Amino acid sequence: MSCLSGHETGARAYVEALRDRIVKDVTTQRTDGLATAWEQAGRALEDLRNNIRDLPVSSDLRPDVVRRAVESRFDFSQPVPLPALTEQVIALLRDYSVHVTHPRYFGLFNPTVPEAAVIADALVALYNPQLAAWSHAPAANELERITLRYLAAALGFDPDTTFANFTTGGLEANFSAVVVALTDRFPDYDQGGIAALDTRPTIYVTGESHHSFIKICRMTGLGTDALRHVPTTPTFAMDANALQELIARDAKEGRTPLLIVGTAGTTAGGIVDPLDALAAIAAASRMWLHVDAAWGGAAALVPRLRSAVRGIERADSVTWDAHKWLSVPMGAGMFFCRHRMSVGRAFDVSASYMPPAAATETTDLYRASFQWSRRAIGLKLFMSLAERGGAAFAEQIDRQARMGDILRAKLRNAGWAVVNDTILPVVCVTHDAIRTGQITTAEIVQSIQARGHVWISDVVLGGRERAIRACVTSYLTTEADLDVLVAELERARSPK
Repeated sequence: MSCLSGHETGARAYVEALRDRIVKDVTTQRTDGLATAWEQAGRALEDLRNNIRDLPVSSDLRPDVVRRAVESRFDFSQPVPLPALTEQVIALLRDYSVHVTHPRYFGLFNPTVPEAAVIADALVALYNPQLAAWSHAPAANELERITLRYLAAALGFDPDTTFANFTTGGLEANFSAVVVALTDRFPDYDQGGIAALDTRPTIYVTGESHHSFIKICRMTGLGTDALRHVPTTPTFAMDANALQELIARDAKEGRTPLLIVGTAGTTAGGIVDPLDALAAIAAASRMWLHVDAAWGGAAALVPRLRSAVRGIERADSVTWDAHKWLSVPMGAGMFFCRHRMSVGRAFDVSASYMPPAAATETTDLYRASFQWSRRAIGLKLFMSLAERGGAAFAEQIDRQARMGDILRAKLRNAGWAVVNDTILPVVCVTHDAIRTGQITTAEIVQSIQARGHVWISDVVLGGRERAIRACVTSYLTTEADLDVLVAELERARSPK
């Protein structure tokens, strides 16, 4: 029998009713707040896409101003309701960013991203799939797999025998290539490391190659002395004859030529190295050919551009960044390799706390790649590709390349000299006023960035030619946007 009196029973019922009401109110508030926050995010997405040309591409973003704007809003002493928090973060990102998704951002490879990719990243955050083990995220793993197979075929690789995985970016993919090449060439490397080798492996790059290889040589223990800088031709591509001479000299001096890095679309000038010639040299010298196609790999999807990367199909491994010319949010790199067994030897590990393999035909990526815990990086590329379809996706890439052609013509007509030789949409130019010292490229860039109508940069090509660099990074860029760029360059070149 209950020992509670009627008064006590009534009190308990009151407390339980009060608790239920509080829980209901809190749940309602949270649900309403979440709905409001999602509405704000949706409006921000729509407003940015529809009105981005009304925003300056960049502003005078001094650290003291930005820090004051952030610190005046947040100190973590009190909770901030989600709708208010969302509104403030949207405002901060809108007001204190270089808008790399702007159609008149002609800078580094930071693209405009499609709505499908934004939704994909939100879904990844929601479901938080862990791709380390196939059995934990079967759908996410298979969506990435089908995407990588499609792109491997575009490169000219056999999808059935190629190993491929998504990476955090180009550095991880390039790092993977060097580690797998070392493992493939030197049987003792996986256990003894560099100390177990009785030789000094060398890696061949140019001054135009990505600087990630400096970090990679440090991380692998090779040291930066392993990097051999091959001279470039007058068009800033790797000189194949000079490469052969350097390889022969290094071999004579007791070094072991290991890996040639051919670049398909250099960062500074969009230059494509002679990949066919490099493949022939690699084969004759028993070397590994890695093609860093972080940006230019997209040309493989476009029939008109495919010849620009001819020879990439002969590479041992390829880096390709989806967050560049494939226009998905950062970061999303990819690593493709012909040598599955060497990949396994380089990265395989087992741990009792990890789930057992689901089946022999599946791959647990923690055992086959650099990462352990793995985000579903590839879903944003899958959704972007699936929504548009392969043909429309290729047309989008081709259109950007044609915008590059149009920009070259407009700048030449305005008296500028194009100094890089590429069909990819990176345009590097100089002017008599620059070459005669009347104005510097830095002064032009500073003037243009201060006005905020477009964003460009300057570069030094081949260690000898300083130029203005403009890259068509947005698939929304139009001829009218190119006209603004040319007008801004003319204004900055001859200020009144």
